[in-house]
Amino acid sequence: MSLDSLKSAVPDYAKDLRLNLGSVIGNSDLPAQQLWGTVLATAIASRSPIVLRELEPEAKANLSPEAYSAAKSAAAVMAMNNVFYRTRHLLSDHEYGTLRAGLRMNVIGNPGVDKVDFELWSFAVSAINGCGMCLDSHEQVLRKAGVDRETIQEAFKIAAVVEAVGVTLDAEAVLAAE
Repeated sequence: MSLDSLKSAVPDYAKDLRLNLGSVIGNSDLPAQQLWGTVLATAIASRSPIVLRELEPEAKANLSPEAYSAAKSAAAVMAMNNVFYRTRHLLSDHEYGTLRAGLRMNVIGNPGVDKVDFELWSFAVSAINGCGMCLDSHEQVLRKAGVDRETIQEAFKIAAVVEAVGVTLDAEAVLAAE
């Protein structure tokens, strides 16, 4: 179970995804913890059993136990936050934005890893979940921390490719079962 087996599972009609998967993960300039935390968090966010099953062991092998847990925490808390804040943003009644959220999200303040890494993972999950407010918020925190646009773009490139591979392989699994 690995990046290579995931790439080999991508059908020929999606060859670009196979090449991009190798590029965004296999040739990334991100430090290992940022890379593999982003990979794990986005694999979870993709909701694709195939993608998660193939990428999780390699992510776990490349992350400390604390970083492994924090990447999973980023995926979990952003699954909640992305729905909540996206809904607030999409509602035409802006009074909802003045109400107290009342949701626990303590892990954001104390993720157990470098805050920049956790923010990057949260940003990548938000890209998959399509929450503009969360994307803007995490991007601003990252930029204020000195993270360059190229690093941030690496995270959403990983998110885009992981999500696309998940959609493609899940569709192929459904079609094969017919």
